[in-house]
Amino acid sequence: MALIKPVRGIEPKFGKDCWLADNATVVGEVEMGDQCTIWFNAVVRGDVHYIKIGNKTNIQDNATIHGTFEKAPTNIGNNVSIGHNAIVHGCTLKDEVLIGMGAIVMDNAVVEEGAIVAAGAVVLQNTIVEANTIYAGVPAKKVKTVGPENREMQSRIANNYIKYAGWFK
Repeated sequence: MALIKPVRGIEPKFGKDCWLADNATVVGEVEMGDQCTIWFNAVVRGDVHYIKIGNKTNIQDNATIHGTFEKAPTNIGNNVSIGHNAIVHGCTLKDEVLIGMGAIVMDNAVVEEGAIVAAGAVVLQNTIVEANTIYAGVPAKKVKTVGPENREMQSRIANNYIKYAGWFK
């Protein structure tokens, strides 16, 4: 069973039909929407600031979600996919965002709707990733604008992760 713990008297809250891998960790001030999935070895650590997650968001294997004490909470929208080994720290991810494998998004960054942060990219503190773009590199820079098909892809990925979680229920 996943490790779910209160911190400073605050327990995580889960929406309907969420799935957590047996070795996922969710602690503290975390509020999760419906149909979210937290995968193997992922950590959602709401000990030093709150973490809010929308509906149909998947946090894949070994990803870390955290914030900065009294300075930077983490807000994650709907239909968001956070890839394997990614770090999302004290930032805002709007709806239908894809964070690639091994990417890092740092404090007070904002990733706007429909954007993609490429695998291995580092989005520095206070960066605004424009809606419907791809940012890549270290530090991450805009490399391309994407069309409405990107939003369809994000919905498909979010729904696929709900299906994958069903295999483990």
